[in-house]
Amino acid sequence: MSQDIKTFTISVYTENNIGLLNRISAIFQRRHINIESLTTSQSEIKNVNRFVIVVKITEDQAIKVVRQIEKQVEAIRAYYHTNEETIYTESCMFKIKSDLLFEEPQIQNIIKESDSRIVTVNKTFFVLEKSGRRHEIEELRQKFDAFGIMQFVRSGRISVTKDEMKVSELLEAFKNQ
Repeated sequence: MSQDIKTFTISVYTENNIGLLNRISAIFQRRHINIESLTTSQSEIKNVNRFVIVVKITEDQAIKVVRQIEKQVEAIRAYYHTNEETIYTESCMFKIKSDLLFEEPQIQNIIKESDSRIVTVNKTFFVLEKSGRRHEIEELRQKFDAFGIMQFVRSGRISVTKDEMKVSELLEAFKNQ
């Protein structure tokens, strides 16, 4: 096992139970592991949710956390994957003064070059949406910082694995119980 600290994506498939987020986050807190991002949504199976948790830890720690999640939480299954084993992205939104869109030609160039999308424009502000890797979002944020950002928000990571996961069969069996 490698003792190198890496970025791992931990996926937890679970029923949608009240208080579950607290119990999952407590496992990381007890081990003094900082959660870089956390996203939760419905999975590919009805009534089964998926948590996508990004952490920087060793593989040994990842194994222990996954085992503890499966033991102590109403989890159906938990997995960990490296960045190389997943396809992932994040999304963000910027709210910026509308004047800049028309008065600063550089703003329009930044939007085109970054593959961003204007979501809405009104007299006061415009909202821009961008999906991509965290470093792409951070680069865009630095460019807009020079002009002033009214609001900024970034989602947590969403990901799928490159390899086929047998979780669908497991979840299908769960659904038929």
